[in-house]
Amino acid sequence: MEQSRAIPVDVDTAFRRTLPMPLPTLFSRWYGPISPVKDVRDQDGEWGTAGQTRTVVQVGGGSMREELTLVDAPNVLGYTLSGVTGPLAPLVDHIDGEWRFAPVGTGTEVTWRWVVHPKSAAAALAMPAFARLWRGFARQALEQLSAELLR
Repeated sequence: MEQSRAIPVDVDTAFRRTLPMPLPTLFSRWYGPISPVKDVRDQDGEWGTAGQTRTVVQVGGGSMREELTLVDAPNVLGYTLSGVTGPLAPLVDHIDGEWRFAPVGTGTEVTWRWVVHPKSAAAALAMPAFARLWRGFARQALEQLSAELLR
């Protein structure tokens, strides 16, 4: 699953300001059954070093452990979400996520990509429907990211 958006800021600025952005700012709205981020816990220091971990808490009580797995400024940052609880727990074992930043025109194309590893064969059957929902959620998040980067 992936979604992209062109944002009229340079690549360095897009990367530098996206990486430490508070998740409740970026993911502040519901999209269908996908809930916003309520809080981030257990994070030491500013988010930005591969190997760091934190707990992402969603509205409605779900949570997941996020580990920053790759920081290649200003091109890409990667992470893994695991220990999923709440509504996504029956569907998702873990998620490998990635944000990519590439020059486009007079700005940056930001691409958010997810590889979802289903919890079971039955959960895998639900992935096409989940992918459609996620693309809407990602489009909404990229709109919010654009608004934040243009402030």
